Amino acid sequence: MKSYISMFEIPATDISRAINFYEALLDIKIDKMDVEGMQMGVLPYEGQVVTGVIIQADGYKPSADGVTVYLNAGENLQVVLDKVEKNGGQVIMPKTAHADGSGYFAVFLDSEGNKMALNSPN
Repeated sequence: MKSYISMFEIPATDISRAINFYEALLDIKIDKMDVEGMQMGVLPYEGQVVTGVIIQADGYKPSADGVTVYLNAGENLQVVLDKVEKNGGQVIMPKTAHADGSGYFAVFLDSEGNKMALNSPN
């Protein structure tokens, strides 16, 4: 299956805080690295079509405006959503059914103030 997205970047003002937030939220290990003055946290990408990077660098500013990235929250996004506020984020839209009945979504602010979302079939 072809994906129209190949990579996304999540801006951070505190790379360690952001990495800790997403590791706790998604139950993953994020590798931290420094590349040409940028601090980056690379989300696991083995076997994935799309990869993501948390990045702290000049020109990268967290925002609740603009594009919203929907993260795969597994079978039931409520499990992941319950971790948002416990780890320094804020839920701004609770679990909500898609209008077409294809699943559910929820929207939150991460530890850096980025508007992000979750998606799941149940």
